[in-house]
Amino acid sequence: MKNNIASYPLTLAFFVIVFSCQSQQQSKSTIHVGGRCDGCDLMYAGLPENINSSDTTFGWKEGIGQKMIISGTVFEHDGTTPAGNTILYFYHTDNTGKYTPRNDQPAKQHGYLRGWVKTDSRGRYAIYTIKPMHYPNETFAAHIHVIVKEPKYNEYYIDEWVFDDDKYLTNEVKNRYEKRGGDGIMHAVKKDNVWIVEQNIICGLNIPDYPAR
Repeated sequence: MKNNIASYPLTLAFFVIVFSCQSQQQSKSTIHVGGRCDGCDLMYAGLPENINSSDTTFGWKEGIGQKMIISGTVFEHDGTTPAGNTILYFYHTDNTGKYTPRNDQPAKQHGYLRGWVKTDSRGRYAIYTIKPMHYPNETFAAHIHVIVKEPKYNEYYIDEWVFDDDKYLTNEVKNRYEKRGGDGIMHAVKKDNVWIVEQNIICGLNIPDYPAR
């Protein structure tokens, strides 16, 4: 009995230390970054168990529209270290300028031209899709929505990816962009009837509440 009583303070101290460490770890992992993100939860609708560093949309497979390959490197916040194991969720309009859904598809609001890539150990990714078209009867630049999910933080959106030669991409429009994740203005080059784009991302760049490193 005396041994049990004597060991009680040590046991209690052990649990206090463990709980304190767990609480600190949890607080670090639950930091919310990026502010409000409407529609970010839809990135999990239909999320595959295994995500590759490249993804091919139905648009590319069907050949409906102008084929396009977007590839690049995702970097850590320092802008130089490759960010492996980072998920990019993307979606965009089809060749009619609409987010056309499919009956067998979740997240119908985002249309069927959507997908996920997870960067490899070098931070690289590749997306095989078609070039998005403008909204019908609107003057918005054609764009691609991108959401980033790092292993340590919640998902957050970055600037929409647009094309530097878009007729609706005026200087006024350019000045509205916050450069979240880097410059979202892309330069596309056509080669063998396929648009080629190199687009890099810097995690946390201009993202609200992102921890300084």
